[in-house]
Amino acid sequence: MSQTPVDQTPVEKTIFDIRDIMGMLSHRSPFLLVDKVVEYDKGKSLTAIKNVTYNEPFFQGHFPQIPTMPGVLILEALAQSCGLLTSCETGIRPESGVLFYFAGIDNARFKRVVQPGDQLRLRVQLDKIKRNLWRFNTRATVDGELACEADMMCVFKVPAPSSHSAEAGPAE
Repeated sequence: MSQTPVDQTPVEKTIFDIRDIMGMLSHRSPFLLVDKVVEYDKGKSLTAIKNVTYNEPFFQGHFPQIPTMPGVLILEALAQSCGLLTSCETGIRPESGVLFYFAGIDNARFKRVVQPGDQLRLRVQLDKIKRNLWRFNTRATVDGELACEADMMCVFKVPAPSSHSAEAGPAE
């Protein structure tokens, strides 16, 4: 009696799951674009995963006949991955009142269409830190094929209080 072989595909270990990520970033659905972190090399790099599914809200209007993930959202997923690496390095969390802001992008290139069913592998490498400005080299791949690459910068700071806050009192 022969047995069916068990799938021997290696499974990547999840370093940070979605609950951890929500504790590290201020983003929430539908704008949280990172599902898990599978690699973290302290002081150097982080690799995150974004599972692209048809029920993402942007697919309703971004080419309904040929659903395509918008390039700006691929860049946003990379920027959020940069924020995760920055959070890991600094220990800063949303409850501290400090936010990570996407500060700049250079050399952005799109090489492959990303569609439902794809799994984006988001690789961010720390390039340079100057005060509170962090520079990263980033790459998004699908099945080993380059989808997008860019050099990105993020900055962390305490946002200015809103002039529309409840502390300002009622309008007269």
